[in-house]
Amino acid sequence: MAATPQQRNQLAIAFGAVLRAARARTGLSQEALGLACDIDRTYVSLLERGERQPTLSTLFVLSEHLGVTPESLVLLTGKAMRRQG
Repeated sequence: MAATPQQRNQLAIAFGAVLRAARARTGLSQEALGLACDIDRTYVSLLERGERQPTLSTLFVLSEHLGVTPESLVLLTGKAMRRQG
């Protein structure tokens, strides 16, 4: 079953919150994370606000520079989705 637009939006928002928390734990600014990942700072901001969703390759690069596994970002996003109800 395909995700509805509302479900995709909730997923993007949940991932953004997880990404923001992971970045905060590392002490990196959006700009520093973007530079490390070779992506624009504004893209990091869009991800954190749930306005964009990362590609699989971007997910792996982000996780590497945040010092976490891609799996942990996905699992935490799933938990955040369940909390949203």
